[in-house]
Amino acid sequence: MSDANTNVPAQGRWAPLSPQGVAELLAGADFPWWIAGGYAIELAVGETYREHGDLDVLVLHRDQARVRRHFGGWDLFLADPPGGKTLHAWPTGRGVPGRVHDVWCRRAPDEPWSVQLMLDEADGDEWVSRQDSRIRRPLARLGRLTSTGIPYLSPEVQLFYKAKNVREKDQVDFDRVLPHLDTGQQACLASALELALPGHDWLGRLKR
Repeated sequence: MSDANTNVPAQGRWAPLSPQGVAELLAGADFPWWIAGGYAIELAVGETYREHGDLDVLVLHRDQARVRRHFGGWDLFLADPPGGKTLHAWPTGRGVPGRVHDVWCRRAPDEPWSVQLMLDEADGDEWVSRQDSRIRRPLARLGRLTSTGIPYLSPEVQLFYKAKNVREKDQVDFDRVLPHLDTGQQACLASALELALPGHDWLGRLKR
């Protein structure tokens, strides 16, 4: 990677892969991964109902070296500081600071961004929410599989992340997936919201 590409603005063309495209890209990966974001909600619902500006894939921060090797010669950039307007190159062999949980990925500098990696935490065999470390779940129950074997983040987990700052599209996702959540999933989301975001608007519509 040339010095000219060390830093870039956090903007530019996006042409997100489809979930199937991500599955092909990550075939044979030696680390767990899950489709996240709005696509995860659509996979839970079983249909496409809105446009997406990007595609999120959740991986574990502790697997960062394996993740970087799998992406090989791809052009990867860290959003550091989180939420900042500048991306910093992530060359092979360099570690990712614990504060960083957002990685933009494209095949080459002249290609559009196609995948956004979200680095999350784990403690042994438990997933730990980066928003609130009290929110935990066994990694074995963090996600689900589509009928074609694509792993995606369980909707109640994804909704918890969306709940902190509800945008119009997040409300749409909640409304569309709510009828597909069983009593246990609704109770799990309600418990997490009551702990981390007491008084949240969604609580009134969840079965507890």
